[in-house]
Amino acid sequence: MNTYEVIRRPIVTEKGVAKKESERTLCFEVAAEANKTEIRRAVETLLKVKVDEVRTANQEGKLRRRGRFTGYRPDWKKAYVRVKPGQKMPEYAEL
Repeated sequence: MNTYEVIRRPIVTEKGVAKKESERTLCFEVAAEANKTEIRRAVETLLKVKVDEVRTANQEGKLRRRGRFTGYRPDWKKAYVRVKPGQKMPEYAEL
């Protein structure tokens, strides 16, 4: 997989922005098949920063209803990437 297949999009939520400011941690939606090494390499090449730690979480799709019809949203994978101290934190607008 190339860099743009591994990292799908940044997740900009209240929790994600708070982690970015307090813990120097970025949050991304990543490919479900991507491992921590591939995520580290993709973030370092895309954002040109050094990565300290990568944590991942698999999110199960939620049950959603439209009237009497039910279905599930797709499963997806989230990655929390901590940037090493001394590195400039990238802004999401730069992506």
